[in-house]
Amino acid sequence: MISLNDISISFSGKDLFKNISFQIDKIDKIGLVGKNGSGKTTMLRIIMGEISYDSGSVSFPKELKMGYLPQQIIYSDTRTVLEEALSAFDELKTQKNELEKLNHQLSDRTDVESDSYKQLINKIADLSYKLSFSNENTIQAETEQILKGLGFKQTDFERPTAHFSGGWRMRIEIAKLLLQKPDVFLLDEPTNHLDIESIQWLENFLIDFKGAILLISHDKRFLDRVTSRTIEISLGKIYDYNVPYSKYKFLREERRKQEIAAYENQQNKIKQTERFIERFRAKNTKATQVQSRIKMLDKLNVIEIEPEDKQTINFRFPPAPRAGDVVIETTDLSKAYNTYLVLDKINFTVLRGEKIAFVGKNGEGKTTLAKVFNNEIDYTGNLKIGHNVSIGYFAQNQDKTLDNNLTVFQTLDHIAVGDIRTQLRKILGSFLFSDDDVEKKVSVLSGGERARLALAKLILQPYSLLILDEPTNHLDMPAKDILKQALLKYDGTVILVSHDRDFLEGLAQTVYEFRDKKIKQYKGDINYFLEKKNLEYIDQLNIKKAAKNNEIKPETLNKDEYFFKKEKKKILSKIQRQIEQAEKDIENFENKIAEIENELANPTGQITEDFYKKYENLKKELEQKIGLWEKLHNELEEAEKNE
Repeated sequence: MISLNDISISFSGKDLFKNISFQIDKIDKIGLVGKNGSGKTTMLRIIMGEISYDSGSVSFPKELKMGYLPQQIIYSDTRTVLEEALSAFDELKTQKNELEKLNHQLSDRTDVESDSYKQLINKIADLSYKLSFSNENTIQAETEQILKGLGFKQTDFERPTAHFSGGWRMRIEIAKLLLQKPDVFLLDEPTNHLDIESIQWLENFLIDFKGAILLISHDKRFLDRVTSRTIEISLGKIYDYNVPYSKYKFLREERRKQEIAAYENQQNKIKQTERFIERFRAKNTKATQVQSRIKMLDKLNVIEIEPEDKQTINFRFPPAPRAGDVVIETTDLSKAYNTYLVLDKINFTVLRGEKIAFVGKNGEGKTTLAKVFNNEIDYTGNLKIGHNVSIGYFAQNQDKTLDNNLTVFQTLDHIAVGDIRTQLRKILGSFLFSDDDVEKKVSVLSGGERARLALAKLILQPYSLLILDEPTNHLDMPAKDILKQALLKYDGTVILVSHDRDFLEGLAQTVYEFRDKKIKQYKGDINYFLEKKNLEYIDQLNIKKAAKNNEIKPETLNKDEYFFKKEKKKILSKIQRQIEQAEKDIENFENKIAEIENELANPTGQITEDFYKKYENLKKELEQKIGLWEKLHNELEEAEKNE
């Protein structure tokens, strides 16, 4: 479908790509990975024709429709949310107008035997055929459905786009892209501004999408769920793996070991050859052999390996000062912006040492409550900050919290006090700011550099409470892992506002969902929260489905206990059938394994390597089936509790 052939491109004399070739087929779902600066975004822009390349070619069918979501978008401020989303169908409107014009021309023609008349007829037929697939009657409903899936409310549809933040406007662009139904999606960090629910919705949409996807993302779980193939860009070359991201990481490590071994072997041979040349260069009797080895070195295709990235963030938060048992306590806390109520009578307590997560759709008040705790905005109701509690705050909007006129070094120097001022360069070095980097103005820093500088500010003094609002938005995967490990070792209290499921997993022990101006506590980690949300959704889905089938009138849904039990019974029966099937599969695998073990104990012929592989595979499949059986039993117990 899309074919890249021997693409080469260089910037400032440095090769970015060297003779890169790969193909995107109709149903490929590809994750494009590599270090920052390796050329991932450039690759998407080459395919879109936005960047020219030095040599090679990009080919695809003329009628192929591509949908491209860049990281940076120029937004329109002249329309409402719904109008902007409906602009995805501007091409359809153009085609309709053109068809009307052609039909009008046709009505005035009398030269029915001419070639131009036949050409006009063919144009009308082609356009009519294309428009027959447009489903014009469902455009409005489909647009509203996608906007709601991305977190917009019905009341948002008529609001001007200018009233929304950059994150929400990015969602409108995603909606337009999805509505255009391209043959292939080219997506550059699509989850950066989405909350957990919207990420899940987008995941499911892309999983069900019948076309091709080329995706750049730092969200490991998103890549694993959406993609089944991984292309890595490294040292101007590509490495193509027909597996999702997690499996790619394992295979990449195996490949790297082989590359290092081949590289070291070649380097040893080069050194031996160079020593031979140096030793016998002056001897006439060895002249032929010396020249032969010199030619051999000249022709040698030297193996390159990507150097290990020794540079990594290396820090830990200072020990937390002793604070009271209750760190934060609110009673009937509310917050409104003019007449718009965001938080309504919130009762909330945080105890010393807790690590909690704030999740929910954007605009539900997560950042607002974090700002209230940091004494940035006013509120009504009661807020009590505990005894000896000091707060370290990481804001989501780094552009506003960092002074663009200062250098990197000055940013820390302006707030550091005491002996730690002598260690500022060392601290900045641990956040990957080298000697030259510390003199950079903040205004020229990338999003990732700004995020690292803001984190560096947090370790200048000890805090008993850290409030981090979307700290991973601009961090790459290694940096996110380092931050996560630092927070796991931190002995203070942590409040995390985040949509990054992989980052939150194992880190936050309690989750608070923000919804409809209230908060709801989930005493468990992010996976527990997501499981609970799925269970709730299944219940709602079954009720809605039954109502659609006229099994029960919608107005009696909340009263019909009989129906609810009936739907629960269906769910229980389904799980029980799955358990029975799993038990049959387990018995089948156990019988096959027993047969092989009997053969191993009493061999009747030669035992081949394939025989052992089959044995190991059967044992792995048995373990998986047992794991599934245990999972299903847990689901059954949970469903029976809720019956």
